[in-house]
Amino acid sequence: MVSFAAILALGFLLGMRHATDPDHVIAITTIVTKQRGIAKAGLIGALWGLGHTFTIFVVGTLIILFQVSIPPRVGLSMEFAVAAMLILLGILNLTGVLVWFQRRFTPTSTGPAPSIDRDAELSPTLASTPDRISQKIRLFYIFRPLVIGIVHGLAGSAAVALLVMTSIRDPWWAIAYLLIFGIGTVAGMMLITGVIAAPLTFTAGKCAGWNRSMAVASGLLSLGFGLFLTYQIGFVQGLFSSHPRWTPR
Repeated sequence: MVSFAAILALGFLLGMRHATDPDHVIAITTIVTKQRGIAKAGLIGALWGLGHTFTIFVVGTLIILFQVSIPPRVGLSMEFAVAAMLILLGILNLTGVLVWFQRRFTPTSTGPAPSIDRDAELSPTLASTPDRISQKIRLFYIFRPLVIGIVHGLAGSAAVALLVMTSIRDPWWAIAYLLIFGIGTVAGMMLITGVIAAPLTFTAGKCAGWNRSMAVASGLLSLGFGLFLTYQIGFVQGLFSSHPRWTPR
């Protein structure tokens, strides 16, 4: 039991280290640079970690209990989903599409009083349309890090499960390890997002230009790293060829 407790502690620490992988940090940075507040950033990190943990736990459990073998093309496709996600995040960050939608459809208390529209009065559905759009955008901003975490979990789930299988023979203890590993990832990502958001929060009023530059830089980095992964996965490892080569890692 003492040795297994040490293994679980190691799993928690490895989960925290796993949160610092370059693709994870780059993806979460593109979101955090648009936020203001350490608490909000920590929530984003927690949601990302929960999504990541969900995927690793589900896929890892299937591999451990049912000895599921992932074909090379499927494994590369899961990793390619991460590259596509990074490219999309980079483009959205650079174009400012999401910020525009948020400002366009999210009502503010400082804006002018809404005018009375006779058509809106006669049609409650028409009147409530902006509110529904606003609610959907808020939900999107809440669930975006969760979905990104789920996608990122696909890329590393097979490698984590195979590593656990070679170290822990009991399948139920191995599943428990996956859960502890995921908790460590959540904690690590919350810490990372807090560290990233701290300087942006303290300089929001004094260095707005610098903050905008950081947002642009994170978008460029996400786009560039996504394109690099696309080349590596699609051509070097052969996802776009007839003989793909995949090593879980």
